[in-house]
Amino acid sequence: MATTPSPQPVTFQRQADVLVVTIDNPPVNALGVDVRRGLVAAIEAAEADGAAAAVLLVGAGRNFIAGADIREFGKPPQQPSLPEVCGRIENCSKPVVAAIHGAALGGGLEIALSAHYRLALPSAKLGLPEVQLGLMPGAGGTQRAPRLIGVKAALDLMLSGRHAGAKEALAIGLVDRLGEGADALAEGLAYAQALAVAKAPVRRTRDASQALADKDAQRAALEAARADTAKKSRGLFSPMKIIEATEAALSQPFDQGMALERKLFLQCVDSPQRAGLIHAFFAEREVLKAPETKAAKPRPIESCGIVGGGTMGAGIAVAMLDAGLPVTMIERDEPSLARGRAHVEKVYDGLIGKGRMTAEAKAAVMARFSGSTAYDALAKVDLVVEAVFEDMAVKKAVFAELDRVCKAGAVLATNTSYLDIDEIAAGTSRPGDVLGLHFFSPANIMKLLEIVVPAKVSADVVATGFELAKKLKKTPVRAGVCDGFIGNRILAVYRQAADHMMEDGASPYQIDKAVRDFGYPMGPFQVSDLAGGDIGWATRKRKAATRDPKARYVQIADRICERGWFGQKTGRGYYLYPEGARTGTPDPEVEAIIDAERRRAGITPRSFTDEEIMRRYMAAMINEGANVVHQRIALRPLDVDVTFLYGYGFPRHRGGPMKYADTVGLPKVLADIREFAKEDPLFWQPSPLLVALVERGADFSSLDQSE
Repeated sequence: MATTPSPQPVTFQRQADVLVVTIDNPPVNALGVDVRRGLVAAIEAAEADGAAAAVLLVGAGRNFIAGADIREFGKPPQQPSLPEVCGRIENCSKPVVAAIHGAALGGGLEIALSAHYRLALPSAKLGLPEVQLGLMPGAGGTQRAPRLIGVKAALDLMLSGRHAGAKEALAIGLVDRLGEGADALAEGLAYAQALAVAKAPVRRTRDASQALADKDAQRAALEAARADTAKKSRGLFSPMKIIEATEAALSQPFDQGMALERKLFLQCVDSPQRAGLIHAFFAEREVLKAPETKAAKPRPIESCGIVGGGTMGAGIAVAMLDAGLPVTMIERDEPSLARGRAHVEKVYDGLIGKGRMTAEAKAAVMARFSGSTAYDALAKVDLVVEAVFEDMAVKKAVFAELDRVCKAGAVLATNTSYLDIDEIAAGTSRPGDVLGLHFFSPANIMKLLEIVVPAKVSADVVATGFELAKKLKKTPVRAGVCDGFIGNRILAVYRQAADHMMEDGASPYQIDKAVRDFGYPMGPFQVSDLAGGDIGWATRKRKAATRDPKARYVQIADRICERGWFGQKTGRGYYLYPEGARTGTPDPEVEAIIDAERRRAGITPRSFTDEEIMRRYMAAMINEGANVVHQRIALRPLDVDVTFLYGYGFPRHRGGPMKYADTVGLPKVLADIREFAKEDPLFWQPSPLLVALVERGADFSSLDQSE
């Protein structure tokens, strides 16, 4: 619930010879226009007060200043601007101390950099994370941070968007002193009074030069960051602008550097990438709101069970252990249970090998892990996740056992990727307790958790799914029951579009490259090889009886699977993986299979440009996304976007497929679909929702606040 802002978000009062300036703008002390005006008024008051020897800036509540006010995003700027506020603080004729507790992020850290002295309490988190919103520091961060801590440390903070703790901030020179305890006012006041007694000079960060003294080392750090960013940023706009502005801190006077920073900042503001990243930022917060989370409280989760110790079951177990939960794993026999435990231990042994975990810490985690071949070991758990083979009969047998042994009120969840959870629930005596929790592999790393809501589930069980996601640090998306839920249902359609293009003349290697160039980490055929071609093959065989005989069916994947080529795990799939290589190389034999299949299907191959490939690929994704929203499988378009950002590698700077559609324009997407339908009217049927939105001149974002 939003907190009502204080009537006076900035107050100032002299305590002895220190003017204490308190920022009180709940919930996070964001830098709204009233805060900016209040800070300027406070500095002017300090200048006018002959008895004030120093100024202390301190935040009320849990933070110093957590950054810009997101309520002002997209609105006309109001004066004073943040660079003006920072300049006014820095130019104060009396020493200004920033006492930092909690978050000092983005503009909040830029305010602190404009102060003359900085104190950090143990709770402090300092960072310049604007890059995560497609932006860059725009109030002197690119000019003051390098002057204070050097190019390498400044670029590390700005390009990663990460937060530095108090001790690191002291070590790199971002702050001057560490405080103790939690009272920023008392610590800051003591520091400011000590500076006043010592008649400490005003120390303007703009004049700092020691960190940049070795120009050759600083230039080398800048060029190393430029090369690394060009390789890693995959066409992102703002990272290179951050480097360009930081270069000015090295080579130009402060005022010229500030002018360049402002110019580049405004270019970032105008970039479509910023719109995509800010949509992603808001969408991942909005997605937490579901009807059930508003209507019901979650059930308590103090212990969990896992049925199945394969790759997925072990990954889910690790995610739960990492959240501090005791976990009981069930397997069919002792050797399978031993393998399951080994899968879990392998994750922690890997962390030990990388120096990210001690053997003692692993032992403490594994003390919360137990295993059994008897379902009765789950009698007391609060929640159990079934993660066995994707077969309805097998899953029903598991749920019959869970129904028998689990206590009343225990949440019974299935990790199925495709199967009908209503049917699974109907096989129990307590369908109200049955939920879908669709984890993505590897489950201990991937952030997405689809919370699949069957018809008879209780609202508090759904709320419990969201609460579990929070404990596991996952991003939950509410999904309805259908084949594939949100993500895999849409995937099946755009993957068909890719198969059609492959049969029509585009090589799988060209399609993968076009998709990577769009911003994905991998193309669809690389993903198939990574996941294992046998998984999709099993799904196709399962659906064979219900497939529309009139629908186009490309058999290339089946021919590859029939040879036992399932991807990386077998050393070849669409690509060759010699001697266990992780990166594949094109396979001439696969190209020969494709040619033979084209001849069998009577298709004369034609060429595709990369742009044509992406138009079809994205039109199929967007159209099925619209169907998923239209049929209420997803609550809103943003739920589709978050699913693809967190589960399928969709490029974050494009905001998700539905946001991307809005950016391109829905009339253009619909025109493409109608054009493609001339070749294949059965596959390319425009979604009724897409047609309706175009007819009324609306876009997908207009539906995002519908719940």
